[in-house]
Amino acid sequence: MAPFANRLASAVALAGAQPRIKVSPLEAALHTHYTADTIAALERRFPRTRFVWLMGGDNLAQLPHWKSWDALMARVPVAVFDRPQTSLRALAGKAARRFARARVPAAAARRLAEMAAPAWVFFHSPLDPRSASDIRRKRAPRKAAPVASLTARRRKPRPPAAAPNPLLPAILASLEDGKAVDIVTIDLAGKTLMADYMVIASGRSSRQVTALAEHLVEALPKRQRVSVEGKAQGDWVLIDAGDVIVHLFRPEIRAYYNLEKMWGAAPPEAEAARH
Repeated sequence: MAPFANRLASAVALAGAQPRIKVSPLEAALHTHYTADTIAALERRFPRTRFVWLMGGDNLAQLPHWKSWDALMARVPVAVFDRPQTSLRALAGKAARRFARARVPAAAARRLAEMAAPAWVFFHSPLDPRSASDIRRKRAPRKAAPVASLTARRRKPRPPAAAPNPLLPAILASLEDGKAVDIVTIDLAGKTLMADYMVIASGRSSRQVTALAEHLVEALPKRQRVSVEGKAQGDWVLIDAGDVIVHLFRPEIRAYYNLEKMWGAAPPEAEAARH
């Protein structure tokens, strides 16, 4: 599979002619690997927004192999688009049969976002025989742009806050107290609406990464809603504190994912060289 930045750049290029489609790297920032977890994270972050999940008919056919697939169908309305040679298998599959009573006619699809889940629609749309792999092969190779520049083109910058976010100093102080290394703060204004800041830091071992995460959670205000993922492994811990998202890595894991480049930030060594 191509690197994430390249796949994202390709998606942005393909969606460029459709101004109502916005390509986002949100899952990479949320550190979610399963659709059910992504939907749960989105609903926590945007409680007043109604979501509709879009998928191809091939995914409907294999949906029972997904993590918490039945809970996903019961949680968010779904729009399914026909894919070549998949409609019969998809509509006869386990997922379609289990939620047969929740299927709504295509004519009612405009109201799908207003419907309570479970609710899903199947579109018998015009089919394109090309595969995604064929489309990627025929596109001229191009250098992937940083994720930050891809998303910034499609969002209006947020107005500057009246006062600095009080969470950020507390988070930075906790990380410094725990001897975290290579701490980088990324201002997300104009890049995404999911948070105000992203903080990336490293621990020298899985044990230190876990300790940094525990120390940080203890340092945050008790009224603050906090979500922590990845602490059991200690390779990459995500702490979602609402307005600030913190990524704690072991050094080699951080180098592999290179979130600084993804969000258009200077790497730690470049930052240090300027001081």
